[in-house]
Amino acid sequence: MKLSDIAKALDARLENASSETEITAVAAIEHASPGQLTFVSNPKYNAAAKSTKASAVIVAENFPAISTGMLRSKNPYLAWAKAIELFYQPPSYAPGVHPTAVVHPQAKLGKNAHIGPYVVIDEDVVIGDNAVLLAHVVIYRGVTIGNNFFAHAHAVVREFCQLGDSVLLQNGAIVGCDGFGFAKDKDEDNNEADGHRWHKIVQSGNVVVESDAELQANTCIDRASIGETRIGRGAKLDNLVHIGHSCTIGHDTLVCAQVGLAGTTDVGNNVILAGQVGVSGHVKIGDGAIAIAQSGIPHDVPAGAMVSGAPAIDHKLWLRCCAAYAKLPELAKAVRKLSERE
Repeated sequence: MKLSDIAKALDARLENASSETEITAVAAIEHASPGQLTFVSNPKYNAAAKSTKASAVIVAENFPAISTGMLRSKNPYLAWAKAIELFYQPPSYAPGVHPTAVVHPQAKLGKNAHIGPYVVIDEDVVIGDNAVLLAHVVIYRGVTIGNNFFAHAHAVVREFCQLGDSVLLQNGAIVGCDGFGFAKDKDEDNNEADGHRWHKIVQSGNVVVESDAELQANTCIDRASIGETRIGRGAKLDNLVHIGHSCTIGHDTLVCAQVGLAGTTDVGNNVILAGQVGVSGHVKIGDGAIAIAQSGIPHDVPAGAMVSGAPAIDHKLWLRCCAAYAKLPELAKAVRKLSERE
């Protein structure tokens, strides 16, 4: 593509390069060569922008001028994401049902469905138009799914769950596995040493995944014991995330890798839970809140707050605590000296 066409597609302003320059690919800034496009959004790569061999660099509107061609953008990271789309051609999947797939006669598939090898679609399933189900995907009975569904190999949607339009399931994602619910059943005739048994609570609810949500590899969404577990519109859940039964995730919320939510957690809209955050049950996290990686959240978090640590506290306070922690040996030594003087 010509740089002028790319600039138009990205709503960017071209500087210091010919509009007729041909771009054949995108590449990382350290490895880019002539004819390729790269980007800078992190300040630590500013120096690399001066030495890159790329024909053009996507930069912020206030980025200092460099000798290389520039595409100035209000949001260079978003522009870069769209630039990759311009050059990457994903695999296409022709409509049809593979001979090894098992589709129940009472299942209803929309137009242009691609059903791959060994896919199983059970009774009373309804799937909208343009669905792609790759090898070994399993859809249990009574599931309803909207248009433009895409499920990678080994994804599973359990019974009676509901998915909206343009939902994407990465490999091994599980929607609607049983919630972890057990009631203690102790025989009163036994003494304490004999222990007790756990009686399984039937997980009679379901999971609702709203439109434009993405669940990445090996993420598990537990069904509710009663009612529903809900994943909001546009929510993005990273690899190895666990959402407990009866949780609610708001729209456009980002849940990073290895986050775990105990049952009945209510997460608001536009929240960011960074990697390995843990949230105890019956907690509410307000809209726009951010939890720093490895935070442990045992209590409600107000809207717009940024928290970190375990138990999680205000992020700025946590940073001061960390600075003080490093000085504890020195403080302890000073206290001992004072004690000795007394």
